[in-house]
Amino acid sequence: MSPRRNRPKDAGSSGRSPEEDSSDRYGGWQSTESWRGEEWSVRHVAGASAQGKTYRCPGCDQLIPSGVPHVVAWPEHSGVDERRHWHKACWNAKDRRTSRVQRSRNAPRF
Repeated sequence: MSPRRNRPKDAGSSGRSPEEDSSDRYGGWQSTESWRGEEWSVRHVAGASAQGKTYRCPGCDQLIPSGVPHVVAWPEHSGVDERRHWHKACWNAKDRRTSRVQRSRNAPRF
């Protein structure tokens, strides 16, 4: 019996537009989303490409460990200094969250 083939027959087509399918060194794709009246660049980072650093998610104020797939988002009009790394679930729930996350008194400040 031959092994199961997990790739689509047409491996060159991903179903996304060329703007969204701008795969790069991060192993993900980039798109544009509207949030709070601004256009945001959103890059999906694959877990294998997210090696070496940990980030703090602004949505839940928890750490994103190295090697975990996540989202990098920034307003289009700003530079790289405004990039923030989010858990995918936190980015998808950003409209349902409060504007400020409150830390407990004994939480570490990063």
